[in-house]
Amino acid sequence: MTEPTVHRCAWAATGDAQMRDYHDREWGIPVHDDSQLFEMLTLEGAQAGLSWRTVLMRRDAYRRAYHEFNIEQVAAMPDALLESLLRDSPLIKNRLKIYSVRDNARAARAVIAGHGGLDAFLWALAPGAPMINRWTEAAQVPATTPVSDHMSKTLRKAGFRFVGSTICYAFMQATGMVNDHLTTCFCHGR
Repeated sequence: MTEPTVHRCAWAATGDAQMRDYHDREWGIPVHDDSQLFEMLTLEGAQAGLSWRTVLMRRDAYRRAYHEFNIEQVAAMPDALLESLLRDSPLIKNRLKIYSVRDNARAARAVIAGHGGLDAFLWALAPGAPMINRWTEAAQVPATTPVSDHMSKTLRKAGFRFVGSTICYAFMQATGMVNDHLTTCFCHGR
């Protein structure tokens, strides 16, 4: 008996099991945990100029290096530890990106103190409930939107780095603020 064909978004329809698993189990599902939101903001920032696959295959290393994305612990990381990550880790070796994680943890800490949580702050920058798009082709999916432009400006003003509009839109997709699964994808309706 043949298995039924499962239709996925084009970027996840390759033979790469890790990409398929990420697409099927995480991408586009609303996230409200501060540590998970911080993780996705970090990983999307690390992706800047690279492929998502490059970052995804290093995800466990990022989790180990950045204390499972415990915001308080990352905010307290000394320069010497960040320098060691540049030398002796499988992370993407970009000084600005490595240091931005600590800077973003410090900014997140301030946001949490002022807004009660990173979740409340970030979801208030989006419409509050997931935006459900109805794209039929990958070419229709935008790289930025006015909402991601606003999120980027707000995050920069709050002291975050590596949060350009394209990064913010990818973050919104990853954390379920936006559902950009194609209408032909089995994940679109969940």
